[in-house]
Amino acid sequence: MPTMMRLEKLEGFGNVQMVESEVPTAGPDDVVVEVKRSLISRGSELFARYVKEIAVSPERMGYSDAGDVIEIGTNVTDIALGTRVMASAPHAQFVRRPAIGDDERIFVLPDGFSHDAATFLPLANGGVAWSRATPISPGDTVVVLGQGLVGNLYAQAVRERNPDRVIVIDATKLRCEIAEKSGAEIVLNAAEVDTVEAVRELTDGKGADVVVECVGGNAGVESFKQAQQMLVKAGGTIHLIALYQAGDGVPGSGALPLDSSLMQRSQIVFGYWNSPTPWMHLNDTAQMLIDGRINVEPLITHRMPWQQTPEAYHMLFNNPQDALGVIIEWD
Repeated sequence: MPTMMRLEKLEGFGNVQMVESEVPTAGPDDVVVEVKRSLISRGSELFARYVKEIAVSPERMGYSDAGDVIEIGTNVTDIALGTRVMASAPHAQFVRRPAIGDDERIFVLPDGFSHDAATFLPLANGGVAWSRATPISPGDTVVVLGQGLVGNLYAQAVRERNPDRVIVIDATKLRCEIAEKSGAEIVLNAAEVDTVEAVRELTDGKGADVVVECVGGNAGVESFKQAQQMLVKAGGTIHLIALYQAGDGVPGSGALPLDSSLMQRSQIVFGYWNSPTPWMHLNDTAQMLIDGRINVEPLITHRMPWQQTPEAYHMLFNNPQDALGVIIEWD
């Protein structure tokens, strides 16, 4: 059997390695994709996988691939050999994914859509789905906490909802600079200013109508507390997008501090609460990347060969101030 290399998370904290494996073959409803590019999602891939002591299934190690179809299942009739696609699949030289049915994980790329840009489609699609799930009225002030990939893409996507303004916040200089390059109107560096007070000043003491929590992890516990302090006194919304692992064996994780006195007349919504499936927005998302409403180019800080995938993970975990969007090159 022909073999390939793929990323695996073995037993032990941060123990990610490139491992030889058999090249998959297509089932009746599947296609096999030769991967050209993949994107590391720092939030979910590191804090739900990398930091755990247990081994993690290789199928969960990544979900943002782009490449070319090299094999087609007998039931697949609308995809040809050589078709350029996004595959929601792990980091590997070759991946197999369903191309038809309810579990479809393949998206055919529009003409001229680069492999690099295609790796951002799952996260950008999430940004669109989340932004359309947020209760926003025209004229609202929206604060986005965290300018990682998710927070940045959300802040770009939410402009279509016509808020009065979007205020983005992060504690790292690099992410603040990237947010500005991505078109953010107001950027606050949490390492330099009291962000709760700054939001109050920017809203003439009123507070934000909507606060979107995209920080997650250990830092997100404090961020969630601040989100409640930034809200208007009545009718505000916190939209909780970030991932937390409280009680899941992750060092330093903890329960989110809910201040009921601040939230009596406000609400919290979660994730894609009003979407039957987040993938329903993929066509819209691709068009937003094509016409420039979402710009992913400023988010790419590193392109690394597949042999250095473990090093890319270590860098994103240990030096988040130096890297954001890391694309793995497989060709």
